[in-house]
Amino acid sequence: MSTILLSVDNDESRAKSQAKSLTRLDFDPESTHVRLFHVFTDNPSGASVTQVGSVRRAKEILENAGYAVSLEGQSGDPAEEILAAAEEHDVDAISIAGRKRSPTGKALFGSVTQEVFLNTDLPVLLTSASTTE
Repeated sequence: MSTILLSVDNDESRAKSQAKSLTRLDFDPESTHVRLFHVFTDNPSGASVTQVGSVRRAKEILENAGYAVSLEGQSGDPAEEILAAAEEHDVDAISIAGRKRSPTGKALFGSVTQEVFLNTDLPVLLTSASTTE
């Protein structure tokens, strides 16, 4: 069985696009497990990953396509948590969505996508920041 770590942020349209993109790839839903992962950067009220709309939307799309889906939420630095979860769960690939940012924005603030991509030996499935319904 293959395991994919699909990391989603709070953007529901981006999470839906990401889940739909995964269903279009040549993975067998019966032999692929998707770990739907969300990183809380600020969670003072102790929200659960099941309360995040983007997580619920992506889960619905993946389950409707026949994938087994588990949910996980962590708090901290998104790139560090994504990489730690990928290692902990021995996943076969990481799926993340890029954001449209200027070169200056990337240089000043970094990029989760860039950090994950540069710090893993795993395949990284990158979904475009532009979304379509």
